[in-house]
Amino acid sequence: MSTSVSIESRALALVLGEERPNPGELATLFRALPPVAASDLTGLWRGGLFDPEDRLARLLTRLRWYGKRFDDPENVDPLVCRTDGGALYIYDGMGSARLREIVLDGVPSVAMVYDEQPIIDHFRRVSDDVVMGAMDAKGEPAVLYFHLTREP
Repeated sequence: MSTSVSIESRALALVLGEERPNPGELATLFRALPPVAASDLTGLWRGGLFDPEDRLARLLTRLRWYGKRFDDPENVDPLVCRTDGGALYIYDGMGSARLREIVLDGVPSVAMVYDEQPIIDHFRRVSDDVVMGAMDAKGEPAVLYFHLTREP
């Protein structure tokens, strides 16, 4: 990653699909981005995947994953999906989730902890309306990096 390009600018270029990430770049980029507060996540967010060939990404694609909805820290819909007709619905097969403050890489951060699954989604701020996520699913060989863009 060039030092002449800000971390946030590079992350935004990847989110917009202007470029593909280099191997290992997503982990480095994620660690360099600032943390997100729970209040920053309120609302409906459209999701996207950096690596659509990842096993978990293919599962989300089959579910027609749209994104996530955060009503408040105790009421999170981790999998907002689309029907064949395009309507949004909450996929409840993975259970619900809650936002919790945790320490990740020595930095206090907000994470979405699934109630019934060994999964934690960590978040970092790219801009006011874009966040980068890292899904840490226990038993998976690698973290799945994704992005969320705030819906108006």
